[in-house]
Amino acid sequence: MSVKVLVVDDSALIRSVLTKVLNNDAGIKVVGSAIDPIDARKKIKELNPDVLTLDIEMPNMNGLEFLDKLMRLRPMPVVMVSTLTQKGAEETLLALELGAVDFVAKPNANLTTGLDEFGAEVCQKVHAAAKSSARSRGMRAKVPQIAITSASAPQGSLIAIGASTGGVEAIRAVLIKMPKDCPPIVITQHMPVGFTERFATRLNDLCDIEVCEAQDRMVLEVGHAYIAKGGVHLRVEKSSGQLKCRLEDSDEVSGHKPSVDVLFKSVAKNVSNKAIGVILTGMGRDGAIGLKEMQQAGAFTIGQSEISSLVYGMPKVAFEEGAVSEQADIDNVASRIAMATTKLK
Repeated sequence: MSVKVLVVDDSALIRSVLTKVLNNDAGIKVVGSAIDPIDARKKIKELNPDVLTLDIEMPNMNGLEFLDKLMRLRPMPVVMVSTLTQKGAEETLLALELGAVDFVAKPNANLTTGLDEFGAEVCQKVHAAAKSSARSRGMRAKVPQIAITSASAPQGSLIAIGASTGGVEAIRAVLIKMPKDCPPIVITQHMPVGFTERFATRLNDLCDIEVCEAQDRMVLEVGHAYIAKGGVHLRVEKSSGQLKCRLEDSDEVSGHKPSVDVLFKSVAKNVSNKAIGVILTGMGRDGAIGLKEMQQAGAFTIGQSEISSLVYGMPKVAFEEGAVSEQADIDNVASRIAMATTKLK
């Protein structure tokens, strides 16, 4: 059965482009379009779509305001269609916090380049959204955030986290609980250029630990988290007795750049049994091979549980490959990390 999509955008051109590229996928059917949230509200009732694509800047009601009301009153999978600007990045991150499943960047204004890539990406993310647990997530009560008081670990320890779809909220749920004495944390979240800096800044504002976008040769410090920069791979290197970030502008790995596999493999090589690997929500299989290498090198590995994953893809593949030492609900991942750090040698 085809995934029914309602396209919501005040631009007639973007509505037309989205309708065309989505209908080109045999497994997707655009059942209608809306010019603003008021129109969308009526058509959601009439057409009962499986997935919404939603613009942020629209007349009559801001897309974020509409999304907030939608997730409280009628939770459903939403894919944001965002502009690649600083303001667009900030608003998109807010949309993901409000409950949107994922986002795609709008094609360039003249539509002369990247349309095929845009079409493939938006179709892929609509399919993932349709299979996600967005409805149940919207109806679940929020779990109180209780900070962990200590995460004692031997010198040279490291925590590595990988995520994709749904990872913005999952990473926040983990980092917001981490104490200031936790080992350095390196993170690869599938995200394009221009979004990772805002993501790091947002996390830094919310967390007790320091969070930043990773820079080449940056020394990894206790109580700090480093987010992989969009469009380049993040590796960990050991030199002069110190662990450091290394950025690598090479080909995609496992279909992504930055790739979780690249990060995890470097951690397996350079940190081995003093590492903890964590694979969170996301579609696809990126990270499974690298997490297996970490485990084989002596690292303790954690996979997000199916019930708490927005998209149980990456954690599922890693679990099926035998790369996961234990599974945990997202609200327990931070405490499991802290417990594991006390057992590192």
